[in-house]
Amino acid sequence: MASTAGQVIKCKAAVAWEAGKPLVIEEVEVAPPQAMEVRVKILFTSSATLTSTSGRPRYGSDTRVPRILGHEAAGIVESVGEGVTDVQPGDHVLPVFTGECKECDHCKSEESNMCSLLRIDPDRGPIYHFLGTSTFSEYTVVHVGCLAKINPLAPLETVCVLSCGISTGFGATVNVAKPKKGSSVAVFGLGAVGLAAAEGARVSGASRIIGVDLNSDRFEQAKKFGVTEFVNPKDHDRPFKRFVIAEMTGGGVDRSVECTGNINAMISAFECVHDGWGVAVLVGVPHKDDVFKTSPVNFLCERTLKGTFYGNYKPRSDIPGVVEKYMNKEMELEKFITHEVPFSEINKAFDLMFRGEGLRCLIRMEN
Repeated sequence: MASTAGQVIKCKAAVAWEAGKPLVIEEVEVAPPQAMEVRVKILFTSSATLTSTSGRPRYGSDTRVPRILGHEAAGIVESVGEGVTDVQPGDHVLPVFTGECKECDHCKSEESNMCSLLRIDPDRGPIYHFLGTSTFSEYTVVHVGCLAKINPLAPLETVCVLSCGISTGFGATVNVAKPKKGSSVAVFGLGAVGLAAAEGARVSGASRIIGVDLNSDRFEQAKKFGVTEFVNPKDHDRPFKRFVIAEMTGGGVDRSVECTGNINAMISAFECVHDGWGVAVLVGVPHKDDVFKTSPVNFLCERTLKGTFYGNYKPRSDIPGVVEKYMNKEMELEKFITHEVPFSEINKAFDLMFRGEGLRCLIRMEN
């Protein structure tokens, strides 16, 4: 890889030319990294939720095209720009879109992981970036603050899922909800992020983990992640948030984690926690026009509502330690990866997501 340092690299990338349409494999040119940037050879990526909705690529609020999507991945550093000292060519890394510059007020705070890098506009050149990572490319350039250097012995094809969704759900439980041993936890939404939240509840020692989802087909799979009971709101005529969970648990769950982005699920997740000590954590991203409506009495009765971004992990400081948890067999990751496709068939990964099949589809960049 050293022979390509300082040179433009021609490689394959999956380019979005139109919203809602399949990606197109094109040859692109990836420039050398500038100051505080790193060029990474991507080996594995996935069709993570932020990149897709209704089974097709999405762009968030910015719909400009052409664009190279993708943000959950793993790779190897190819070259570094001026001023980069934390990583060097050959290092194994996970790109993380939230970033950690270690200099802004958020990074200096022990309570926040909302780094100012998240607010950088990375768009330059004829093809737009996505979340500062653009991992649907054989090579990509990212700010050094958006790379977590990890143990080179960790299998990249497995730990790549920690660069977004699995860390988000797992961290929402262990870092934010913080259930006590023997407590009850409700998880709303049993996709990959929700099941990661359930996994967090399991390793925390929760005695009851209640999975809530509109798709009953997900219930059997959820047992592998520690879910002990299942509820489909469609099976109940009464207002779900007011009665069903409360009756199941004698007043409400100790903790709840919402992983759908549906505003009604968010409200239900809050209103189903026990008064006096219940804590609800919101993970899902709602529509920008949604309004959270609940009675102020719910707060007066000492229920707590929290939100979290990327599981409250600081990427560079914390994610290497999460990888070590996996290496020490303290958490399982393989069960999240249910499908695999070569990069040339990347659109199949979105088809699987559209049909609601599986959890994470691994996209292998090399044969």
